Amino acid sequence: MAFDDKVDNKAEELGGKVKEGVGKATDDERLEAEGKTDQKASNLKQAGEKIKDVFRS
Repeated sequence: MAFDDKVDNKAEELGGKVKEGVGKATDDERLEAEGKTDQKASNLKQAGEKIKDVFRS
């Protein structure tokens, strides 16, 4: 996994956590759901990159 991809994926994951937290704090269910979705998307990207790394070795 390229370092750039790792940073981008972690940033997306952190952004999702922030959205989720703000959504919970403000009782905004839509924002909370968006945050959870962002986190899941980031985790899937990270998993895909790890699989690519396995096959590159």
